[in-house]
This record gives sequence, structure tokens and C-alpha cells, in this order.
Amino acid sequence: MAAELAPANRHDELQTLLRSLNLSHTAKSFADLALRASKANWTHEAFLHEVVRQECEYRSQRRVARLLQQSGLPREKTFRTFQLEPLGPTLRLHVERLRSGAFIEEATNVIAVGKPGAGKSHLLAALGHDLVALGHPVYWTSTAALVQRLLAAKRDLHLPQELAKLDRFACVFLDDIGYVQQDRDEMEVLFTFLAERYERRSVAITTNLVFSEWERIFKHPMTTLAAIDRVVHHAVILDMTAIESFRAKAAQRTRTLPVPDALATPASTP
Repeated sequence: MAAELAPANRHDELQTLLRSLNLSHTAKSFADLALRASKANWTHEAFLHEVVRQECEYRSQRRVARLLQQSGLPREKTFRTFQLEPLGPTLRLHVERLRSGAFIEEATNVIAVGKPGAGKSHLLAALGHDLVALGHPVYWTSTAALVQRLLAAKRDLHLPQELAKLDRFACVFLDDIGYVQQDRDEMEVLFTFLAERYERRSVAITTNLVFSEWERIFKHPMTTLAAIDRVVHHAVILDMTAIESFRAKAAQRTRTLPVPDALATPASTP
């Protein structure tokens, strides 16, 4: 039986062992945690439970921070800064269900349709933040930027590899699908991307074009139908077409604000 180490030596060896197990956070916090346990007379089981709990919490926080960093999500567009009231009860119910993240497991798509300024991008970005908090890897990009990325990969004969990289994300958010430049090559790589993820991975799309106008994106009627079929087959449609532009309303409020007395033009004196 090995001789018991002196407390100082035992502490040093414990630090080394923890780091060898990739438990650097626990190694740093162990002394303070041990002191708390001693003062509170924790059982060995209670002490071990707290050690493991803190390590798991730390790793979860690091994972979420890493997922957020690679997501490309607009940092300020969360549900804390989004007004849910204008959506109405039905849309709010859809949004609450989506926030659970269950649609990711079913490879369901999400399409937010509405006028410019209706809050489509903010809503889906906020949903993306919730998914990251749940531990799901997501990727946010404008549709135009994604198309250019895929075109470059196709020119370099690396399109399958690029699609494989995107496949690591449980959900890819395509902002403003209606603003693609719409030449043949761009239409083809966009269709390839949507077809590749069909029934396997989720896509979330914002668009100011109703589906009857998607031929402006894909040009050919049959290609348009095939693209819509793949997107809509398993999808939640968030119809925001009745919502007024938040930007327009803000501009209207600015125009109708009364001019403060201090800024009013003084009356001319006789």
C-alpha cells in the first residue's frame, strides 16, 4: 500500500492529475470548493457531486460561447430586444414551439415571410440565439454571401467539401433569399444546397417574396417548384405579411414628434 502523501504534495499531485484529465477548470477551483465543503461538513458524495456539476456547467458555458462565436448571428438580435406583441397569438404560439428546438431534431425548416422591416431577420436571429443556448450548432448568413461562397467552391471543384462543412450545422439561417442576383450558376448552387439538406438538416429562411414569386429566384418554373417543394415539405411558415414595417413606424413617430420649445424658431421682434 502506497504511503499517504503530505497535504502539500497531495495538493500538487491532485492539480497535476486533474489537468491530465483535461479538468483545468476544476483544478483552479478545487481549493476553494474543498474549503467550502470543509466548513459546511459536506459528505464525500455531496462534494464529488458539486465538483462534477461545476465542471459540467463550465464546459456547457464554453460550448455555448464557442457555438455563438462560429454562428455569425447578429449579437444584438435576441428575444430580449424583440417585440412579440405585434405577431398576434397564433404566430406567438408557433414561435414558442420553435424555441424548444424540437424542430431541429425533425429536420424541419422555418420560413419567415413578410414585408421589409417586419422583423423577420430579428425574429429568426433571436431563434438562432435560443438554439445556441440549447447547444445546437447554427450558422447565420445572407443568402447572397452563401451563394458566393458556394460558387467559389464550385469553381475550385470543392463544392461537395463546402456542403459537408455546412452540414455540420443543425440549422443554416438564410437571410433575404429574395436578394440573390439570380443568374443561372447562382440559382444552381442555391438549389443544390437546399436539395442537399432536404429531410436531413434544417434551413431557416427570411424572404419578402411570397412563394408564387420565387420564380424570380430560380428562373425556371420546374426548378422553382422543386425548390419550394423541398423547402416547404417539412416546414413551419411564419406569415408576417400583415405586420407593418417597424422601421417605417419608427420613422413616422420621429416625423410626428413635437418640436421642443428650446429648438423652435424664436418669433421675430418688431
